[in-house]
Amino acid sequence: MDRPTGTGEDYLRLDNQICFSLHAATRAFNGVYRGALKELGLTYPQYLVMLVLWEHGELPVKGIGERLKLDSGTLSPLLKRLEAAGYVERRRSPEDERSVTVRVTEEGAALRRKALGVPRAIAAATGLELEEIQELRDRLHALAARLDAVDAGALGCG
Repeated sequence: MDRPTGTGEDYLRLDNQICFSLHAATRAFNGVYRGALKELGLTYPQYLVMLVLWEHGELPVKGIGERLKLDSGTLSPLLKRLEAAGYVERRRSPEDERSVTVRVTEEGAALRRKALGVPRAIAAATGLELEEIQELRDRLHALAARLDAVDAGALGCG
């Protein structure tokens, strides 16, 4: 990738945009995940929901959304499809009717056993060593945290 040389115009080249590099990598990852998850009958977003539930057990919908950085409007249809497939069960809290908790069913637990090979397949597809994957993941987490802390209104790009 060409590095900007300092002129304003160089900074506006598509190949110099980190956002585009991340976008292209995300699209490529989604394609690889689509193939890896096909046998499980899950989409990538559904797989993420299942990962959270396999890791944390029963959670309120709000807790799943916080972990995945998804709003309820995006999360609700995912949960509805996972419930229709028999992988999760949603229940209203007896203490607070507005709160819905989600838990993995027996079928969802069986799916977890089938999914154990997915991370290894994805890691192999990257061509990276485990240490490189861990370093990249850590750097992306740090980048996301820094960007989440930015006040977008105060950027002033004009």
